Amino acid sequence: MYKKKDYVVYPMHGVGIVSDITERKVLNKKKKYYIVELVNTKMIVMVPFDKAKEVGLRHIIAKKDIKKVLDLLKEDYVEVEEDWKIRYQNNLVKVKSGSILSVAEVCRNLYKRARDRELSIMERKLYESAYSLIINEIALAQSTETEEASNMISEILSK
Repeated sequence: MYKKKDYVVYPMHGVGIVSDITERKVLNKKKKYYIVELVNTKMIVMVPFDKAKEVGLRHIIAKKDIKKVLDLLKEDYVEVEEDWKIRYQNNLVKVKSGSILSVAEVCRNLYKRARDRELSIMERKLYESAYSLIINEIALAQSTETEEASNMISEILSK
């Protein structure tokens, strides 16, 4: 499914590169693993082949699909839930899904909510995480710097 040097997204942690594919013996069973080095944190993650889909590992977004993300960020925000704890849980599930569209939705909604009301500390952290996930993936997909992607996303959100 993935090859060495493929860029992938590991939900909640961001973009990484498959630095190796290895076989390890765990509980007397040989298993194949993707070794993924996360770009931002340099953290190394071992993802079993048979669990890759389950954990949400996926290829980065195709350059042609970036417009869908940007269009979603431009859409109006619809207030869904007043209770911040429920809203936070719903948003966390979306970010954990690994779908860039779901992450973009969370980023947009929290950004626009923060313009009207103060976010809880946990929601602010979730927004920062979603924002970071989006800019890093888009920067890589467009072969640009993260600063350029950040400026583009900030400009779209602030409209």
